[in-house]
Amino acid sequence: MLDLKKRRQWRDLSESTLGWWLLLPSFLLLALIVVYPIGRLLVNSFFELRLADATDATPPFVGWRNYQDIWYDLEFWSSLKNTIWIAIVTVPGALVVGLGLALLANLPIRQRALVRVSLLLPWALPLSFTGLISAWFFNYDHGLVNDILTRLGFEPELWLTKPTQAKIAIWLTIIWKTSSFMALILLAGLQMIPRSLYEAATVDGASRLQQFWHITLPMLAPSMIVALIFRTITAFQTFDVPFTMTHGGPGYETETLAMYIHKMTIDYLDVGYGSALAVAMFVLSMLVSAVYLRYIGREA
Repeated sequence: MLDLKKRRQWRDLSESTLGWWLLLPSFLLLALIVVYPIGRLLVNSFFELRLADATDATPPFVGWRNYQDIWYDLEFWSSLKNTIWIAIVTVPGALVVGLGLALLANLPIRQRALVRVSLLLPWALPLSFTGLISAWFFNYDHGLVNDILTRLGFEPELWLTKPTQAKIAIWLTIIWKTSSFMALILLAGLQMIPRSLYEAATVDGASRLQQFWHITLPMLAPSMIVALIFRTITAFQTFDVPFTMTHGGPGYETETLAMYIHKMTIDYLDVGYGSALAVAMFVLSMLVSAVYLRYIGREA
C-alpha cells in the first residue's frame, strides 16, 4: 500500500519538478568536478601550504597574505604581461584567419569537403605536439623557417633565444593552432545564414563586399562572440605551446601566468601561493568574459 502511494506521488509530479529531479545527477556531477575543486583552491589560497616543508601539523592560516604577495611579485606581473600580449595578438589574429578559412570552406566548390576536413587537423593536434613541431620549425640550424629565409637571401634568425623573436614565434604558432577552432564555429554560423538574403541583395545591386559587410558580419556576430569568449579564456590559460617551445625563456620573457602557476605548485611545491595565483587567473578570465557578454554581446 505504501509503495502504491509513492508511485502515485511520482506520477503527480509537475513538469518543472520532474525536470529538477532529472537534472539533479548533472548538478551533483558538476559540483564534484567543478565547484569542489574551485572551492578547495580558494580555501588553500588562505593558508601557507608548502609541501616541501609539510609536517603533521595543520598549515597556518595567513588570510590575504598570499594575495598581498602577488601584488609585489615582479615575476607575476611579467608573466601576466606576457599572457595579456598573447591574448591581444592571437585572439584577433585567430579570428581573422579563422574567418578567412570559414569563408573558404563555405564556398560552393568541389573541393569544399577537403577544405573542411583540413580545418580539423590543427585543432586535433595536441598542444604539446604543436609546440614541439613549431620548435623544430623555428630551430636556428635545422628549422624550416630559417631555411626559407636563407634561400630568399636573408640572414637566419635566433627565433627561440631572442625575446622579440621568441614571442613572435609563439604568437604565430598559437594563431595557426587556434584559427581552425574559430573557423569551425564561424563555419557553423555561416551555414545558418539564409541564402535568400544574398539573393535579394544581389537583385538590389549590392556588391560582394557590401553583402559581406551588411549581411555576413552582422549575422555572424553571435558566433563570433561565442568564439571570442572561448578563445580569450583559453588564451589566458596558455601553457603548452610556450612551455614546449621555449620553457619560458629567454629568462622570463615568454613565461605565461599558467606556466608561473605550474612552477610555483609543481616545481616549488608552494600550493598556498600557487592557489592564490590560480584564483587570480580565474577571476581575470571571468572579468574578460563578463566584458564580452555585457558590452560586445549586447551589441551583437
